[in-house]
Amino acid sequence: MPPKKAAKKVEEEVPKKKIKVPQLLRGFRDIMPEEELYWARIEEVITRIAQDYSFNRIRLPILEQTSLFERSVGKGTDIIDKEMFSFVDQSNNKVVLRPEATASVARAYIEHGMIDRPQPVKMWYEGPMFRHDRPQAGRYRQFWQFGLEAVGSKEPIIDAQIIIMCHQILKELGLEVVFQINSIGTPEIRREYEMELVAYFKQFRKQLSDIDKKRLTKNPLRLLDSKAEGMDELKIDAPQIVDWLDDNSKEHFMKVLEYLDEMEVPYELNPFLVRGLDYYNKTVFEILPTKFEGKNANAIGGGGRYDGLIELLGGREGTPAMGMAMGIERIVLAMKHQEVELPNTRQVQVFFCQLGDAARRTGLRVFDNFRTQGIPIAEAFGKGSLKAQLELADKQGARVALILGQKEVLDGTIIIRDMESGGQEIVDSAKVVEIVKKMLK
Repeated sequence: MPPKKAAKKVEEEVPKKKIKVPQLLRGFRDIMPEEELYWARIEEVITRIAQDYSFNRIRLPILEQTSLFERSVGKGTDIIDKEMFSFVDQSNNKVVLRPEATASVARAYIEHGMIDRPQPVKMWYEGPMFRHDRPQAGRYRQFWQFGLEAVGSKEPIIDAQIIIMCHQILKELGLEVVFQINSIGTPEIRREYEMELVAYFKQFRKQLSDIDKKRLTKNPLRLLDSKAEGMDELKIDAPQIVDWLDDNSKEHFMKVLEYLDEMEVPYELNPFLVRGLDYYNKTVFEILPTKFEGKNANAIGGGGRYDGLIELLGGREGTPAMGMAMGIERIVLAMKHQEVELPNTRQVQVFFCQLGDAARRTGLRVFDNFRTQGIPIAEAFGKGSLKAQLELADKQGARVALILGQKEVLDGTIIIRDMESGGQEIVDSAKVVEIVKKMLK
């Protein structure tokens, strides 16, 4: 009887579980290495110019009490009404991811007793801010700003100095910009002006958007920076706040303009510029790129005087202050649009090539010797092919390539290759730094 055939084992195919790839939250993004070059350049220029003007860096917490911004920025503003990332933490505290940093600077000034330091106290900051805004080009829900704040002086030259610094920073970055500037006087003046403004816009109530109708009753000044369709035409005949300024505000504003004229800062008077936050008074300004597509350009930054904020938060009565903030994403966008070329900040002169494990071990020390001597050197320890390493050396513009293999490790030597001529020589590895230094002179 023939043996029974073994039944075929049918293997059931188990479907491979598909792994869901994590994705960025809407309005957040990664700054990739190629774009980080712009950021590094911006930060380098900011740091140097801030130091030149004796502004010291302050690093602020990202998380603050919600009440800090409700009191300072003001209810009825977009930031407070709909844009803050606020929540209740595990200790039942109402906290918020900071939407801006001026209020944090003011809190720090009060909390750390900076009133007792020589005035004005001049500080600068840089870091991420958070607003649950509608994402668009140059606007994200996590965005980066740097700012300048001078607390403790009411002199108009402080206003001008901060605007001049902004101009110098952007000029050094290769950007062409114009400053729009205005004076919004004192809170008392604005109350009188707002009554006139409300009376004017009430006659056009049916033409206003739903948002602007709310502004009409809650925050009338915001009507002047409304981007709603048809508002540009309505604003043409609206009353201008400059006609309500008291003598002190007028004199302050004229001095600011004189200082800007002296330093040839390009500016335009904009009678409808009010800025969107409650704490501003007197000088306000915004910075716009001069080359842009479309009707409206996104402001790179702006600022103004906030003489009442310190007192509002519990500090000494009448403490004056002036500040500004710029969006780093907005600056990068403008630099790309204006085709600004980044300077080559680190020109590689030497490229280290290795072949084999022994060469890699020894090569770590060789590489570090060049680095500590301040000679710009690059490497590709992760590559094994000499051809690939030399191609990378050529791509990075290195003048000299160092080649270390198994034989050279045993002999205590290293090969120096002239990347332009292709000529090579074998030298004592202990003397290679000094030899290459002479070649590079």
